[in-house]
Order: sequence, then C-alpha cells, then structure tokens
Amino acid sequence: MMIILIGLGMGILSGLAIGGGTLLVPALVILANTEQHIAQGVSLAAFIPTAVVAVYTHYRQNNVKIKLALFLAVGSMLGAIVGANLAAEISPDMLRKIFGGFLIAMGFYEFFGKARINQQANEHFQPKN
Repeated sequence: MMIILIGLGMGILSGLAIGGGTLLVPALVILANTEQHIAQGVSLAAFIPTAVVAVYTHYRQNNVKIKLALFLAVGSMLGAIVGANLAAEISPDMLRKIFGGFLIAMGFYEFFGKARINQQANEHFQPKN
C-alpha cells in the first residue's frame, strides 16, 4: 500500500512537471527500505508510463514543442547511457551522497538562485531613460 501511495504522489508531481523522480528515489530508500541503485532504476522505469501520459496531456494543451523535445531527447538518451554506466560503477553509499548533494544544490537554486536570476533579468530588460 505504501508503494502505491508513493507512486500516486510522484505521479501528481510528475504531471505538474515538478520532477517526481527527485522525490521518488529518497521515498523508496527511506520509506520502502530500497537500495539506492534499485531505487534509481525503479524510479526511471516507473516514470516511463507516467511521462507518456503527462506528455500526451500537455501536448493536447499545446504545451509541447515537438522539434525542441526531439533534440532534447537525443541528448538526454546519450546522457542517460553515460549516467547509467557511471552509476553502476559507484558504490551505493557514494551514489546516495552524490544524489543527496544534487538535491541540496537544487534546493539552494530553487530558494536563492531563481530570485537572483529573475532580478538580473528584470534589471537588464528595464527601459533606459
């Protein structure tokens, strides 16, 4: 039952394009006592159908630029091959630390970085007198 509830929450976040995978991996590790490598693989596999449904829904709302998405997909697939092979070579403890560091960095960016970037953009695009 816990896994279904975790999946429901991550599906909602994924539909909102929040990136449920960044929350699913820690949820699987902490709440379902799953090993880090397995949690990451399960997260990726679980989001294939979720992503298909979310993309279809956004496409119907004219929120998908197909050409842009295809170019991003090519780079993402190549990066996924490299990343998955790198992850296989890293110990579960180190992988957990790297993932945790990534989450902390993203938290700082969300909290501090966006405001600074938006402020700089607003200053740059203000009309000069």
